[in-house]
Order: sequence, then C-alpha cells, then structure tokens
Amino acid sequence: MTLRDGLAAQAGHDLTLEPARWSGELVVGDDLAPKSLEVRIDMGSLVVREGTGGLKPLTDRDRREIAVTARKVLAADRHPEASFTATAFEPAQGGDGVITGTLTIAGRSRPLRLTVSHAGPGEYQATTTIVQSDFGIKPYSAFLGSLKVRDGVAVRVEMSLPETGSAEVRA
Repeated sequence: MTLRDGLAAQAGHDLTLEPARWSGELVVGDDLAPKSLEVRIDMGSLVVREGTGGLKPLTDRDRREIAVTARKVLAADRHPEASFTATAFEPAQGGDGVITGTLTIAGRSRPLRLTVSHAGPGEYQATTTIVQSDFGIKPYSAFLGSLKVRDGVAVRVEMSLPETGSAEVRA
C-alpha cells in the first residue's frame, strides 16, 4: 500500500497495488518446517486494486494511468521482474515468526525481513515495509512535490497453507 504525502496530500489517494502475474515456491521438509521460499513478480503486471481518500473516487481510467505511472517509477521496462529469496525462517509461538531474505527490485538487491502472523487455521499474513529509495527508486511526486508518495511502502501477503496439497497465496 502506498501512502500520500505533501501539502496537497488530500487531493491524492492511498493506493493498493497488486501484481496480476507472479509465481512462488515454498518447499517444506518432512517435519513441515520451511526449507526454501522463492517468489518472482512480473512488475509489468501491476494493477490498482483500491484507492482511498482523495478529492474524488478513482475511475477506471485513473487506475490504468496510475498503473502505467507505477511501472515507469519502478523501471519495469528495464527490470521486468522483482524477486524474493528467503535465507532464514525463524518460527515463534502460535505459528508466528520471521522470514528473512533478499529482495531484488529495480535491479538492486537488499535484505528484507517479513513478519509472519497466524491469522487462523492454515491462514497466515506476512508484512513488511519497503523503502523505495533503498532500491534506487525515486518515489512519485507531482505538482512540484506538493503531492507525493511516501518513501516507505507497506507490503502485505496473505497465505492459505492447507495441511495437505499446495499453497494458495494472495499478495
């Protein structure tokens, strides 16, 4: 989720963006402990799922234009894929825990820490904040900087992990 900032922030929208195309693989051992996790995201597939706040509701045209702008800001033409590779899993009580790894976006790799919480039977949520400037991304701004996107972008991934079979994940 992106949050707006600046003197004209009330004119903009807080946005929920989602990749329409992505893939991931979670490998677990015989003891059901996670062994590896790799995720790949098609940055050209970003779509606007929701826009809150602002002076007027988002139209379909607004959503398309924002998605095009987001892809430009993220240099999706030069770096069409983002990836996350887990390097460690730290389980905690009740299904909670931490996954650490490396996120590569816009051609730069940085460490990333995901906080995982158990949301119900077989349901998990992972959250983190990605600081755009850490990856060389200049956050979007307009109107001479009076409307801009905050540098920190909240990320939430919802996972359904049935005890048998494959996993379903929603970003």
